Amino acid sequence: MTTTRPAYSLADFVTTVRDELGLPVTDEQVAADFDELPEWDSLHLLKLVTAVELATGLTVPVGRVLEARSLRRFYELAVPA
Repeated sequence: MTTTRPAYSLADFVTTVRDELGLPVTDEQVAADFDELPEWDSLHLLKLVTAVELATGLTVPVGRVLEARSLRRFYELAVPA
């Protein structure tokens, strides 16, 4: 018997960003470049890797997500479709 993991949606991801990083990002800011996000710094990226791994039970490909320039791209690279 196989069990399926519940989907981790983009909305779930945005909630993780808000709750775990304390960043008040809007849904519109998800596609914005990191440089355009208020309060964003590189440490948030590392914290986000850990938070997403805990939320999904998946291993985030750190090398790939380091190339991301937006939260949406991070999500696309970190969470398989």
